[in-house]
Amino acid sequence: MISTPGRAAGLALMAAAAWAASAAAQEPFYKGKRLTMLVNFDAGSATDIDARIFARHFIKHIDGAPQLIIQNMPGGGGANGTMYLGEVAPKDGTMVGFLTATAWNFAVEPERFRVDFKTYEHVGYTGGTAVYYMRKDVPPGINTPTDIVKAKGLVSGGVNARTGRDISIRLTLDTLGVPFRHVTGYGSGERARLALQRQEIHLYSDTTPGYRGAVEGTLVKDGTVIPLWYDPHWDGKTLGKSKQVDGLPIKAFHEVYQEIFGKMPSGPHWEAYLALITLNGAMQRILSLPPGAPPAAVAALRTALERLNNDKEFHAEAVKTLGFIPEYDAGPNVASQIRNALTVRPEIRAFVADYVKQGGK
Repeated sequence: MISTPGRAAGLALMAAAAWAASAAAQEPFYKGKRLTMLVNFDAGSATDIDARIFARHFIKHIDGAPQLIIQNMPGGGGANGTMYLGEVAPKDGTMVGFLTATAWNFAVEPERFRVDFKTYEHVGYTGGTAVYYMRKDVPPGINTPTDIVKAKGLVSGGVNARTGRDISIRLTLDTLGVPFRHVTGYGSGERARLALQRQEIHLYSDTTPGYRGAVEGTLVKDGTVIPLWYDPHWDGKTLGKSKQVDGLPIKAFHEVYQEIFGKMPSGPHWEAYLALITLNGAMQRILSLPPGAPPAAVAALRTALERLNNDKEFHAEAVKTLGFIPEYDAGPNVASQIRNALTVRPEIRAFVADYVKQGGK
């Protein structure tokens, strides 16, 4: 039998242990930690510009005040960084991916991913669109978007043959019936834009932040390029306009097509394009943790993302630099929404796989 003093000491130890456990449980998950945000495109890319603005304000809203560093891991049209996050990155919540184009990349080629992207711990996402533009000096001279059907010797450019960006450039030109040759492998939007300035290519497209930040005030302003169209949003029934292009004097692709031909686009290239913009429009950028990350980490980052949506300082910098305010969906059903969306009809997958193999003309 335990003596009274011993029993008292034992009870005191038990109480102290319980208090310590309770205090630890109440401490913010990220207190004393360092969080690495992996960006799956080059430094200086549109994704990187967006990510750095995001990171400066996102970190303010993570309970526990962790340090945050950015790590760029480009390659494979964004697939390299995404795969690293799933296969190699620590699973303890200390690395989160700021991922662009992954939804489409996975949906059309899930077998390319050794770790199923559906199993990642998804925190939130935001949609987007792209703006297409080309050099005005392409013969016989391009002064309006509808002049593209007259273009001679047109060369379009891209980052990687498998990316949604490359595919959408080719699909829009094929839908229009414009003869072209596609040159890819530039690896980043920055290098593709440089190739356009050197006249190695004539046509490219950028996300809205990339267009506003690196094209509108330079190449458009000095008369080198003309904006052609932007990708509309497609919800399966209706074509709509993204808030990201508000204030830009540019029409949607289908509107330019209608100006030229007097009817709506149709055919397999158009159907594949609609499938692509459905995913890219809704889930252009996804914030994800590796599979098996602690639920407390997911909850902490999701809470921070919801707070970010109401951050006026973030809004001000986003409008100044990007021209619009990104809106992140971070609700309780985010993970299931993303997983349910990562599916493309088998016939579209087969068409796109064959289309990628064909390459540019």
